[in-house]
Amino acid sequence: MEPECDRLILEGINKNYADMDEYPVTTELQNRCVNIIARLFNAPVGAGEKAVGVGTVGSSEAIMLAGLAFKRRWQHRRRAAGKPCDRPNIVTGANVQVCWEKFARYFEVELKEVKLREGRYVMDPDEAVAMVDENTICVAAILGSTLTGEFEDVKRLNDLLAARNRRTGWGTPIHVDAASGGFIAPFLYPELEWDFRLPLVKSINVSGHKYGLVYAGVGWVIWRSKEDLPEDLIFHINYLGADQPTFTLNFSKGSSQIIAQYYQFLRLGFEGYRNVMENCMESARILREGLERTGRFTIISKERAVPLVAFTPKGGEDASLAFRLSSELRRFGWIVPAYTMPADLEHMEVLRVVVREDFGRPLAERFLAHVRMALDELDDEARGGRVPRVRVTIELGPAARGSGEEASARVVKREPVVAVQRSVSLAGGKTKGVC
Repeated sequence: MEPECDRLILEGINKNYADMDEYPVTTELQNRCVNIIARLFNAPVGAGEKAVGVGTVGSSEAIMLAGLAFKRRWQHRRRAAGKPCDRPNIVTGANVQVCWEKFARYFEVELKEVKLREGRYVMDPDEAVAMVDENTICVAAILGSTLTGEFEDVKRLNDLLAARNRRTGWGTPIHVDAASGGFIAPFLYPELEWDFRLPLVKSINVSGHKYGLVYAGVGWVIWRSKEDLPEDLIFHINYLGADQPTFTLNFSKGSSQIIAQYYQFLRLGFEGYRNVMENCMESARILREGLERTGRFTIISKERAVPLVAFTPKGGEDASLAFRLSSELRRFGWIVPAYTMPADLEHMEVLRVVVREDFGRPLAERFLAHVRMALDELDDEARGGRVPRVRVTIELGPAARGSGEEASARVVKREPVVAVQRSVSLAGGKTKGVC
């Protein structure tokens, strides 16, 4: 971030967000950020009205809060109808980030996952709606899959689910996990309907520390209206001063990231964010085209998505090429995650490059050059012709004072450099990445 924002963060590092009476400015900045994001997501907020939302510790806490709100509202409806409320479930794709699994396990909600298949690496809306039942508290769609960066079709999901709700009367809502794509789609694809323009979308989370362009530690969750956040999840305290409502899982936390988010909103504005995202997409295009030119990979990420390039070795390549290439690229200073896809696609090994704001064309070209070099070395190794590397330790002796002679050098140790496999395929379960 900019030096001015770094200084703001340091100045706010001793301010506790929870102490709203002592540091009311932080609360006001959070409210302003919530309103900016809500309007960016087309929430039905009138002029002078306040949007409903809160700053969180990343999207993980945001998802926990949204999930709890859905569970509580479902429980209220079931109890009012005299029906059991002990077996809630969420329907989502098998490509969800691990925080959804955490929510399901921690808060005792069954996670019903739509399996992926060859050529479709995100949730199929038709299959998702078919899995919905009277115990489904919500369907979770992802705007920017962790695995491939792809946007799920929230518009089709809304239409199919609305028709199902009319037939059944269940009123099943939608949550959009826009951790990665929430600060991309509004600027690059304003015509794409995925947000509160769709009536069944009741809450959205987004990560300020991804494409919100803030250092790690801040996320946001926005609700469509006050009715979508049950009042019994909000606590009121007065021992820090005036009455203070709180509805986060964490209480005390630093104010710095909220201040930084507000700084970025003011500093960049809509046009600035759009320019940043356009530059990121241009870098992603250069990477995608350069990888395709090698003839060794199939690009499985979409162009209309998060600026992320996910690619897999083509058929006929060595089965472990992805993991070996990931390990080889570490020699050049690149950390490129290699992972297997979820259940039913475990045979697919994928490499992924996430493009950040500071990843411009020079870095993209350097990365592609290193990929070509790494592939050549792996090919030489496969043919048995790779030249072994040797690490040499040299001891320098002192030069004689005033003699004008160079210092003497003596080799004291030679040892072969053994390649270290740093990435391994998990034996079972899902492999999750962090975008």
